[in-house]
Amino acid sequence: MKKFKLIFLIFISVNASAQSKLITIEEAIATALQNNFDIQLSKNDSLVAALDYSYRNAIFFPRINATLGTNWTGNKQNQEFSNGTKREGKVKTNNLNSSVAISWTLFDGLKMFATRDKAAELIKLGSLGIQNQITNSIAAVINTYYNIVRQKQMIKAIDEQMALSSERAKLAQYKLDIGVGAKPDVLQAKIDNNAQRALQLEQEATMRQLKEQLIQLLNLKAPASFDVSDSIPVNTSLTIDEITKDIEKSNPGLLIAQKGIDIAKYTLKERKAERWPTLSFNSAYNFSRTNNNVALNPALPIFNQNKGLNYGLTASIPILNGLNTKRQIQQVKLNIRFQELAMENQKAELSLAITNAFLEYEQQMKALQLEEDNIVLAKENASIVFQVYKLNSTTLIQLKEAEKSLQDAYTRLITARYNAKLAETELLRLKGDLVK
Repeated sequence: MKKFKLIFLIFISVNASAQSKLITIEEAIATALQNNFDIQLSKNDSLVAALDYSYRNAIFFPRINATLGTNWTGNKQNQEFSNGTKREGKVKTNNLNSSVAISWTLFDGLKMFATRDKAAELIKLGSLGIQNQITNSIAAVINTYYNIVRQKQMIKAIDEQMALSSERAKLAQYKLDIGVGAKPDVLQAKIDNNAQRALQLEQEATMRQLKEQLIQLLNLKAPASFDVSDSIPVNTSLTIDEITKDIEKSNPGLLIAQKGIDIAKYTLKERKAERWPTLSFNSAYNFSRTNNNVALNPALPIFNQNKGLNYGLTASIPILNGLNTKRQIQQVKLNIRFQELAMENQKAELSLAITNAFLEYEQQMKALQLEEDNIVLAKENASIVFQVYKLNSTTLIQLKEAEKSLQDAYTRLITARYNAKLAETELLRLKGDLVK
């Protein structure tokens, strides 16, 4: 008895390990948020703006530079003076120069403040870019995931059809054996069963391909096999008011467009600041030393050293630069106007996209309800015709028509539910509400 229990436990554990790992839609989304390549690339782009933002206040700091230089020279000297004196010999000279200089911009027409605030807007733009990529990537994950569920449901529907065909084949064989059936009925039932098996293999191949797409979207090393859920949940209560409410505050595309306008306005402030004078504080500490082994000239010293501090203010007043500043200001103003028009156009396109998506959503909700009602009728019809066929009161053609109607009803229902999910996902993507 103990041996039997041990074998049973081993059998259960082996079966459990062989089962496919179930991945829920929540797990798929969480994995995509962590691993998806497109999201990671978008985050990497945002890090550049974040790096600039971390140094945003450095623009107010002074610039300090230090220099140090030394050189050695050796010359042969041969001199004759007017009094007849001659000097001849080798002159070696060593020069040492060093300085520490500071330059501090005190006023530049408030350009520094505009540049700092612009850096803050750039990091917000980077965050919005990540949000936009996340929204698109998650929509792709949801659509692919439920497409796999769709194929899984199709396979189950085919399994049910194959069960009916198998039962029909057995019944046709039984009728043939007792002398009330016909051989073509048996053969046709087997042909139909093989056709459904071929369709099942095709669906399984499609599902494997979709699983590979999902694995790529999630950027993970796939388990030996994994499974998805059995159903496609659909939110049937979405309204157009719910989708359009505060759309300008939630749609990533509109938020990015608005942020582009804000950044352009800060650029305009930077260009306008260039019309103002720039006041800078300058200071330097200098040190120099010259050392000669002999005097190059009787009036010059053999050793000379200087050191000291100097400081002062410098004002740079723009007077005329070929009207370059005016041209740049006009260019920025045109860019702002262009971006404002682009945003208005984007609003119009978004409004049209939401309208069309909601019309599609309503249509798919109606189709889904119709197919859910129709599948009940198709099942009942197939069951009745099959029972009548058992009594030899109907033909094989009528039974096949009932089975075909049931198969078509399953296909339409599964497709309607998947299309309804696509329409729901598209509305939430446009809203920017897929990931909260």
